[in-house]
Amino acid sequence: MVFSEEVFKRKSEFGGSIELICGSMFSGKTEELIRRLNRARIAKLKVEIFSPKADTRFVEDALVSHNASSISSTPVDSASAILLLANGANVIGIDEAQFFDNELPEVCNALANKGIRVIVAGLDMDFKGRPFGPMPAIMAIAESVTKLQAVCVQCGNPALYSYRLVPDDARILLGEKESYEPRCRICYHH
Repeated sequence: MVFSEEVFKRKSEFGGSIELICGSMFSGKTEELIRRLNRARIAKLKVEIFSPKADTRFVEDALVSHNASSISSTPVDSASAILLLANGANVIGIDEAQFFDNELPEVCNALANKGIRVIVAGLDMDFKGRPFGPMPAIMAIAESVTKLQAVCVQCGNPALYSYRLVPDDARILLGEKESYEPRCRICYHH
């Protein structure tokens, strides 16, 4: 099929997309995000990566998975800062999306509408099993959703919950294996 220049211009202007990678803690979300971003770089696409400045568990200027894979990223205070820093990227990666403000879905839509491939990763549920931050809205507008599962540390079944081990009722509590463990539905509720 031959595209006219006008049709090609429209396709590039609106050819963006939103991909969501979600799941519980320790399910491999950041690992999958890094894999997709590295593939985009192999394809010689310009990639920009962002994470919330509030996530201070690892190094400030990189995404680091639990398997120690890493990739450089830019920490930002708000979702709107991503629009300002997109710098002509073909692909935008966003990690720990649940920690961003509720403008993130609009930012993702604006980027995708400019022809940018937007890959978002984050927890779909908080430790109480409730939808987390802007994740449900992003899930609704995404062209594709990949829901990853961890392994339940209690029984070995697929885990979709992040069970909090420490007695703290704050919705956001940064932590790793000392504070959380993945659990299946049965082990989470019992």
